Amino acid sequence: MEHNSWLTGSLVYLAAAVLAVPVARFFGLGSIIGYLGAGILIGPWGLKLVTDPQDILHFAEFGVVLMLFLVGLELEPQRLWSLRKPIFGWGSAQLLGSAALIVLVAMAVGWVGNASGLGGLGGLGLGLDWRLATVAALGLALSSTAIGLGVLAERNLMATTSGENILSVALLQDIAAIPILALLPLLAVAADHGGSGGGWIGAARAIGTIAVVVLGGRLLLRPALRWIAKSDTPEIFTAASLLLVVATASLMNAVGLSMALGAFLAGVLLAESEYRRELETDIEPFKGLLLGLFFMAVGMSIDFAVVLQRPLLIAAVVIGFLIVKAAVLWVMARAMPIPRPERPVFIILLAQGGEFGFVVFQTAAQAGVISAPASSFLVAAVAISMLLTPLLLVAADRWWIPLLAGSDREALSEINEQQHAPVIIAGSGRYGQIVGRMLFANGITPTILDHDAEAIDGLRRFGWRAFYGDATRLDLMRTAGAGEASLLILAIDDIEQSVEIAKMVKEHFPGLTIVARARNVQHYYELFEEGVKHIERETFDSALMSARSALEHL
Repeated sequence: MEHNSWLTGSLVYLAAAVLAVPVARFFGLGSIIGYLGAGILIGPWGLKLVTDPQDILHFAEFGVVLMLFLVGLELEPQRLWSLRKPIFGWGSAQLLGSAALIVLVAMAVGWVGNASGLGGLGGLGLGLDWRLATVAALGLALSSTAIGLGVLAERNLMATTSGENILSVALLQDIAAIPILALLPLLAVAADHGGSGGGWIGAARAIGTIAVVVLGGRLLLRPALRWIAKSDTPEIFTAASLLLVVATASLMNAVGLSMALGAFLAGVLLAESEYRRELETDIEPFKGLLLGLFFMAVGMSIDFAVVLQRPLLIAAVVIGFLIVKAAVLWVMARAMPIPRPERPVFIILLAQGGEFGFVVFQTAAQAGVISAPASSFLVAAVAISMLLTPLLLVAADRWWIPLLAGSDREALSEINEQQHAPVIIAGSGRYGQIVGRMLFANGITPTILDHDAEAIDGLRRFGWRAFYGDATRLDLMRTAGAGEASLLILAIDDIEQSVEIAKMVKEHFPGLTIVARARNVQHYYELFEEGVKHIERETFDSALMSARSALEHL
């Protein structure tokens, strides 16, 4: 069935998503597996309602671009600078370590295959030759930014230790896009001369483009948005928001860089601007729909002809590179260190293949580094690994995480027994702990909720009534006793989550007084607009005391 109009295509995609995603969520599989399943259902190997998934895949990749822009809006430049070591240190360790191990395994398997007369990996030419093994390793070492960050957002894990480290590794992989693509012509079987100059020129153009984006963003973006906002036309501001992302992505794409990286940089440059919330509100709906379309396109792009032709071989390749990457990530998780209950999510989300692997293998085939059948085979392996990721996460939730927790699992379980304390503390960082100590010293034992399993375990050792849970969830707040408590100490560091909890409490627990921590003036006013009266800025009093000490000294 051919679709010659956008209306028919829209009908197919929207209907598939509306039907498949709620079913997947009903069975506890998450929305991503629903989108992937919908793509398989309507694709060339399903109902054949869509016959050319590549066209929609290129369009849907813009959902990843929008997602990275929104992630950038949440990262102020100072916070991004604080992540420079995880990005370039652990990110490089994951990419280079995984690629090196995959190369060694591929060459070993190819050598064994040739020695035994099997001809490498099923005659696909993925073994022995180091150049071919290098291309396969670089493509398979990459992870899916879309699925990784999508799962983190769905599970509210972005602010956790594992969430920040997954983001750091994903950013390094986007940065590594240009050197990987520049390397492919140098590995071409038939291109032993030339091309090196082009690679250096391309790298120089890439660095110059990043400098233009950063400097231009600092000097021009805010004045331009201010001028547009003065028109007092909401739809034009929405158009300007999309224009900003599209223009930045197009500029990066023109020099061979990742479009998502450009959008991320634009988001970071606007993270401290007064238009941050407006930009998030305008772009969020487009991001959600396009990201869902991207996952559907991934499901449609799986070439089941290749899978059915060599099912055991492709299963071995998928399992093999997942195990190799998982081994590297397990060592990293222990060294970083990441709390034990968070390690499965960290490992699974980064062990899968990624959407950029499609680009690497297709480019390598065009350059003559690998054959077209080998490219299709590797693309199918990456797509299957992305399809398996949500299922592996479900399995980890049921078996792996409880196994890691061992006898301490009860301490890490979400709060499930009704509490009756007069005070609830949401957030057990330094701020929340100091408030808790003051309450304890005066004979008041609060109920503490936090999403950091390691912190909860430490508090419980000292006899605190601490529970693992997400305070943004209405059901957990009810169980924590919000309906009968008199006071909520809102000590969560994340601004968006803090405001979200304040809204929920005002709506569902109007008798619960909120004493809140504000990270900055903007956070203060957002809480104040939600009706919170008792707000303390986290650095204000300490700054006043330091100023007093300075004046006394002078």
